[in-house]
Amino acid sequence: MSRNGLITSLRRLINDEEPLETRSPSPFEQLRPRMNDIIGDGGILKEVVQPGEGPPVPENASVLIHYSGFLEYSDQPFETTTNLKYPRMMKLGRDVTLAGLEVGLLTMKKGEFSRFLLQPQYAYGEMGCPPFIPAAAVVLYEVQILDYLDSGQVDDFIAMSLVGRLQEEQNTVPLSTLLEVVNTLRSFGNRFFNQNRYYNAKDRYKQAMTLLGNRETQSDSEKERIKTALLPLYLNISLAELRLERPHKALKYGNKALEIDSANTKALFRCGQAYLELHEYASAQCCLTSAQAQKPFDSDINNLLRKVTMCYKDSLDKEKDLYSKMFRELKGSVKM
Repeated sequence: MSRNGLITSLRRLINDEEPLETRSPSPFEQLRPRMNDIIGDGGILKEVVQPGEGPPVPENASVLIHYSGFLEYSDQPFETTTNLKYPRMMKLGRDVTLAGLEVGLLTMKKGEFSRFLLQPQYAYGEMGCPPFIPAAAVVLYEVQILDYLDSGQVDDFIAMSLVGRLQEEQNTVPLSTLLEVVNTLRSFGNRFFNQNRYYNAKDRYKQAMTLLGNRETQSDSEKERIKTALLPLYLNISLAELRLERPHKALKYGNKALEIDSANTKALFRCGQAYLELHEYASAQCCLTSAQAQKPFDSDINNLLRKVTMCYKDSLDKEKDLYSKMFRELKGSVKM
């Protein structure tokens, strides 16, 4: 059954298969026996269409969802995200404004697709939301959890920074907690990057980088763990800057990655890309040759090195022609 055809199918079931004298139940009334009362007062009913996996969505999470809202007897949703290639990440308690929908999301797991029937007190209230939602409307939501991130710890760290307590309090929390926050921020950045939102991605990566930089380390082992966490951030920022066509900054963060691991092939490749964009072909060739020595069969490295070699040759040929022309002109002026 298609999701948007739910109401049509229920209406057809009522009209075609039941006698005339029993056609009073509405589509939503037909749904209720198949649904579970998740809070006990009948205000939020749920039907799991496709189960998910893992733990349920935690409080204060940020969720990536597809959803559609329906009024009774309506085939078309009054709102939907299913037409979006990249739905935005929504923060519980802030971006999800319907109480019933937020409660319902907390019962869902990653990959789950469910339907929720919300009474007015858990949806748009007695006033509704004219002109789209009538007064005291019962609404149906179809929701699929694409992914979620437990961002509660990130919120705590951001709150510290807003009141100027980050430096002191960050050093009192376990390093493992800080690294969890950093990984969550990097996951946010990766989400933005995959949606081609490179500025947003770079900002999340830099936010994580700043948190690590503010940490006052006490031991060599802590310093190494922080370096390990910084390395992928530098690489990701470098790639984001390349996508934003800012090779100077891409080179800056590629070199920061090489300061941590001088043999890192991704860092060498990023620097090679940046040098190519800057037309510094000798430096690009040096970086890519070093990367190729470690991964001789990597097609990306080999293809870029081939491109750099051709550009370098063309550049030398043009330079040679320029000097030849200058020499001929100089020689001609001397004869005169």
